[in-house]
Amino acid sequence: MIAPHGGKLTDRVLCCSALEDAKKAAASLPQITVDYDTARDAQNIARGVFSPIEGFVGKADLDSICTKNCLTSGVAWTIPIMLDVSDPDGIEAGKDVCLMREGSAEPLAIMHVSEVFQWDKESCAKAVFGTDDMAHPGVKGYSQKGDWLVAGEIDLIDNDRGPYADYNLFPAETRKVFEERGWATCCAFQTRNVPHAGHETMQKMVLGLFDGLFIQPIIGKKKPGDFQDAAILKAYQTIIEKYFNPERVFLNILPTEMRYAGPKEAIMHAIMRKNYGATHIIIGRDHAGVGNYYGEEEAIEMFDKPEFADLEIKPVNIRGDFWYCTTCAAVASNRTCPHGKDSQIPFSGTLIRNGIVNGVAPDARIMRPEVFEVIRSFENPFVD
Repeated sequence: MIAPHGGKLTDRVLCCSALEDAKKAAASLPQITVDYDTARDAQNIARGVFSPIEGFVGKADLDSICTKNCLTSGVAWTIPIMLDVSDPDGIEAGKDVCLMREGSAEPLAIMHVSEVFQWDKESCAKAVFGTDDMAHPGVKGYSQKGDWLVAGEIDLIDNDRGPYADYNLFPAETRKVFEERGWATCCAFQTRNVPHAGHETMQKMVLGLFDGLFIQPIIGKKKPGDFQDAAILKAYQTIIEKYFNPERVFLNILPTEMRYAGPKEAIMHAIMRKNYGATHIIIGRDHAGVGNYYGEEEAIEMFDKPEFADLEIKPVNIRGDFWYCTTCAAVASNRTCPHGKDSQIPFSGTLIRNGIVNGVAPDARIMRPEVFEVIRSFENPFVD
């Protein structure tokens, strides 16, 4: 089994008497209310998804991530996991605070504050997203955060698995599943979309190379026009049930937000999947990109940088632009197919979305009819 990133799977989930003690202590602590995504970051830290970190980022690590693509320990890391506040009054280094999820009366976690500091949103956004263009959703998101960051380790009180509990196994649990299935190699597939025939072809191709396929949709905040979490999960449940060998595929969500950081997010996607136990990850065209901010193969090339030489999880690079070729009678790409546009049926997200909106099923060679019907069963399958 591949080792967790940094060598140790973080476990800061409280239980038994420690949990009860923390609940009592939380009642008398200053509180920081965090939004839904930050709350899930806290849960992911405690559950080991973000191993080896054990808390929200401090200034030295933030600077190191932005300038060197690693933590101060030298472990590769590309996107800081931050807790921001607008007003730091009442929050002191060396003291504990209680994290509260927005809209909840129950404590989320105890945070052992190590540092409170102002941060440069613009330079941090430029480092992570490669742009300071406010039209980029990640840059805009950073600009809307508070001016102060609070750093420190956390101990998790609220370990609820959320609305898709059956598909939200934690890294220690998926590792156990892969071990029980005898998977020495496991290839992760990151997605924020419903599956089309191009995805299915790619996924089945890697099953000829590796012991198992780990399909893990991002379940969390996405940009308007992306598919709703429930539609993505239901579509994958359907296609796996009907068209995959269940002994060779495992569906499990990744409860975090899309950051649209392109190449740097591709590295983070690999690190998180490594912590779940994957040995490989599919990296394709414009992975985790948005608009025209990143080159088509920039994410693929990112894995060749020397700072990621010890990443251990290996990328499975899928190069090229794919479509269904009617002459080849197969999924093809600009790297494999000599035929012209008259033979091409594109895997166009826009065409698929328009078909769903208008009730017109895409060509069955592009999307399974069962998948289309499942998506159509949602009143609104898209993020508003």
